Amino acid sequence: MGEFVRVEVEDGIGTIRLDRPKMNALNASMQRELVEAAREVTQDETVAAVILYGGERVFAAGADIKEMAPLSFAQMSGAPSRLLQDFTKALAAIPKPVIAAITGYALGGGLEVALAADFRVAGEGAKVGQPEIQLGIIPGAGGTQRLARLVGPAKAKDLIFSGRHVAAPEALAMGLVDRVVPDGEVYTAAREWAATFVGGPALALRAAKQVIDAGLEVDLETGLEMERTQFAALFATEDQATGMRSFMEQGPGKATFTGR
Repeated sequence: MGEFVRVEVEDGIGTIRLDRPKMNALNASMQRELVEAAREVTQDETVAAVILYGGERVFAAGADIKEMAPLSFAQMSGAPSRLLQDFTKALAAIPKPVIAAITGYALGGGLEVALAADFRVAGEGAKVGQPEIQLGIIPGAGGTQRLARLVGPAKAKDLIFSGRHVAAPEALAMGLVDRVVPDGEVYTAAREWAATFVGGPALALRAAKQVIDAGLEVDLETGLEMERTQFAALFATEDQATGMRSFMEQGPGKATFTGR
């Protein structure tokens, strides 16, 4: 457990909780702790799915501007900018389903944390955005890349060029979030979604996530070959034998998987 980030595991679900009052501003210490939290849930075999959560009031209002403002180009071009990339890369690389539970604001670096998840559940009153342009900079923790891949370049440019805050209904319509629920139900909804992966075929889920994410970066033929290789590899797992035997004997959806 870090000073600003903690991991809580219950019923096969790992929650990475951001806890730096009042607005969960992502300072360098918090970024390093998120790298460690990502490593922890990755290595914990009891964790089947992960939730990123900032609490009932706010997800994360962005990077710590007071910490960044005094830095020169020479300073920022070194470790600080690399850390901004490293902590979101670590979250995106968790080989398990990851759901961001967004309450209040998810702005700048906060939205970039949510973009590193596989799915996003937002409260009705949530606001998301990439307002870095208003500071004379651009997103630096993956926003220009992950946002464009998620909603398309035109919508990403709209949000990044304007820096505007997007309310939950518009975010849902553009595909920036996947579900909108009442504000008080955000974490519960994320847990209910995460619970659907508990007891699932962990190796197949990991393979699916890896191939989908990596396939976005390559041409179709290369992606298809990656899919073929991973598909065949799963025939070396106990879960494949269990799943197919269960299907033939009991019908679909009744297999009990072990993650091996």
